[in-house]
Order: sequence, then C-alpha cells, then structure tokens
Amino acid sequence: MSIPQQGGGPIESRDQLAAYVASGEKPKADWRIGTEHEKFGYRKNDHLPLPYEGDCSIKAMLTGLQERFGWEPILEQDNIIGLQRDGANVSLEPGGQLELSGAPLETIHQTCDEVNQHLAEVKAVADDLGAGFIGLGAAPIWSQDQMPMMPKGRYRLMTDYMGRVGELGTQMMYRTCTVQVNLDYASEADMVQKLRVALALQPVATALFANSPFLDGKPNGMKSWRAHIWQNLDEARTGMLPFVFEDGFGYEAWVDYVLNVPMYFVYRDGKYIDALGQSFRDFLKGELPALPGEIPTLSDWADHMTTVFPEARVKKFIEMRGADGGPWRRLCALPALWVGLLYDQSALDAASDLIKGWDHDTREGLRRAAGKEALAGEYNGVKLHDLSRQVLEIAEAGLKSRARPGAGGLIPDETHFLNALRESVDSGIVPSDELLAKYHGEWQGDLSRIYAEYSY
Repeated sequence: MSIPQQGGGPIESRDQLAAYVASGEKPKADWRIGTEHEKFGYRKNDHLPLPYEGDCSIKAMLTGLQERFGWEPILEQDNIIGLQRDGANVSLEPGGQLELSGAPLETIHQTCDEVNQHLAEVKAVADDLGAGFIGLGAAPIWSQDQMPMMPKGRYRLMTDYMGRVGELGTQMMYRTCTVQVNLDYASEADMVQKLRVALALQPVATALFANSPFLDGKPNGMKSWRAHIWQNLDEARTGMLPFVFEDGFGYEAWVDYVLNVPMYFVYRDGKYIDALGQSFRDFLKGELPALPGEIPTLSDWADHMTTVFPEARVKKFIEMRGADGGPWRRLCALPALWVGLLYDQSALDAASDLIKGWDHDTREGLRRAAGKEALAGEYNGVKLHDLSRQVLEIAEAGLKSRARPGAGGLIPDETHFLNALRESVDSGIVPSDELLAKYHGEWQGDLSRIYAEYSY
C-alpha cells in the first residue's frame, strides 16, 4: 500500500488533474524500473504471522533494519510504519506483509541487486528475532482472525469499507502478496499503447506467476486465489477497464475514471479522515462532507489515485498488478517480462499486434481462466500456454534489443532474468502446480512443510 503523498498546492482547475498524470512523461533515456514486492513474515517457533509489537514482531523487524542498515524511519502517530533509503521504501500491508518499493533504476541487473540486498538484510534481522519470510500469493494456512492489523489509519478505514463489499476484500488486504513493476511513458500516445498492452496481457503474468493455491490450510480450487479475489471485488475500482481500449482514450478519460471511484480518506496533519464513499468531484467544488469548504490539493489527488486497483493503473507511471508474490528468482523475472514488452518499440508494437483483435469478453475471459487454471487456461480459442510462449518471445527480443549489459559487461543483456518463466513455458508448470504436487505427494497433506522449503 502507498505511503501518503506530500507536497502540491490547491487544485484550482480540473485541468491540473490530467496535467498531474502528464507530468509523468519522460524521454526514453530517463525511463526507469521500479519494482515492488511483498512477503509474509512469521514466527519460526509456531509459524503464526508476526504481530506488530513484541520481541519477534514487525516493529522489531523495522527497528532492526533501521539500526543495522541505515534506513530512516517513517512514523504515524509515533508508530514506525515504514522506512526509506536512497529512493526506496519499506512499507507495511494491512496484515503485516513487508513490502519493498524499490528505487527507480535503469536496468534489471540493478533491480535484482536491490532485491538481493533487501532480502539479505531482511533475513539477517529476521534470523536474530526468530522470524522467517516467505513469498506466496496468499497466506496458505492462517485464518482471517489470526491476522494482525498494522497501526495505520488508512487500513482501519479500508477494513471497514472492504467489510461492506464482501468477505474477499479483507482477505485481499490481510492475506495476499504481490510482485509489481512500475514503468514510464514518453507521451500520452505512448501511455495509451503501453496501458492497453499491460491490461490485455496481465493474464499472462497471472498465469506465469500463479502461486496461491491454498487457503485455510487446504487447496482452494484456484491456481491464483489472489487473482480470484481481485476478480470478485469492488467493481467500482478493479477490473480490465474496457474504456481504455476505446477510441479517444487518454489522460482525460483516465481522470474521469478515477474521479468516478468513491473516496476512502483525506490525509491531514498525520491523520486519515474518513471520507468513505464520498466524491472527489464534490471535493473539487469544496463540498466534501468530510471537509466542508475545503478544496483538495494535488497530494490529495495523488492519494486518491492510489485507491483504484485495476489490473494495471496509471499514476505518474504505469503499474503492473496481476502477479502473485513468489520465490526469489521471480521477483526479478516480473520486471524483466514487462520491460522487455514495453521498453522496446518493436516489442511493444508486436505485443499490440498480438492483442488487437481481442474484445472485452476475451480479455476478461483470459483473466478469469488464468486465475483458475494458470497456463492450462483458455478462452475464446486463446490458450494461455501458447499465448505465454508468444509473449515471452517478444519480451526476450525486447530485452536483447535493449542490450543492457551487467556484471561489468560480462552479461550482454537482461534476457537471463526470464529463465524462470522459460522453464514454466517449456514444462507447463507454474509455482502453484509445483506446490500442489508437493502437497498431494511428499508432504502428504502437511502444508506446514511449506515454511521450511519455500521461505527466503
């Protein structure tokens, strides 16, 4: 989840909203890669989730990272709720999932170095506390009642709201993890092309990264339970956004969509003010019931933009949201996949050609098939296994064309970061398939073995 936005004066004209999105435009030489990944922490002695406070806790983890590795604390109401260092942030999801929001970096080599350093730091602190961390798309055993709540005002409000829109909302908040990548655009037209590809091909990411086949200690019937949650949650702010594929889509249409999404909160003086269900359009007129007479600032707009959750979204960059959290190698594979597709024009054009004949039913059908069956899914004649192979070939070509070397020039490009995905395409096996085979085979239904075998 996002840390509150800072800065930005009052919004005096609606034009400022689209201008805010347009301000994310960057020339290709300045495009960067921002990778985010979440993971579950647990106590090694009983495999229960880490509480916020105590000797073996989230607070102890954050304090340990601060003291040992030079992170600066982020506080809310005197509670440490995050860290920052060198353009990166460590933040908390509602149930204590620990998230690294990486710095904007130039290459996947740098991204993977960042991931490796972060996980090494986390393990060093966690080992001393008796804690472990594991990368999965959904908590495999813990019940909703066992999940702690982090001391963040945003989450108290969201929990109340999600409780009104069905039981899956609180599951999403407290019992799921993801890996995401944030990428840049050069212009409105570039944003449109990239967002269309990102939305249409999220089912490929969902299938390749599917890693949440368990819930409440047993198989849940899905390869990605996390995807299932997002497919059945709060239609006002989720989904595949068919309007993005309509003629004339651009910054203004994105602004209209975000304005139509009901608000969660307004952040003032270190506190979250309840604005659940209220309208940002009313806020622009000074008629928000939560703050009568006040008009919003650009930081309010930036905060509100973080409360829409489609499969891909625009802020000042494009965020890919369709993948489950997972094992170490796949934390580098996700940015490699999307950089290969979106940061080389020939690859982007090839990906656009691949999806240009699809209608909304096809895009939505593939989204649902990916969550249920991963690479075995298909819809309307499109097989996700075949599609994934095509997408991976395009991404590999894009990374070769980028030709960004690593290891002091010994590695010519970034294509090797796709190896984990190549293995899945060659075998048809994604992480969920492997986990289910273990569960039904050598584990003999003992899901507690997942902690020893799959933790970082």
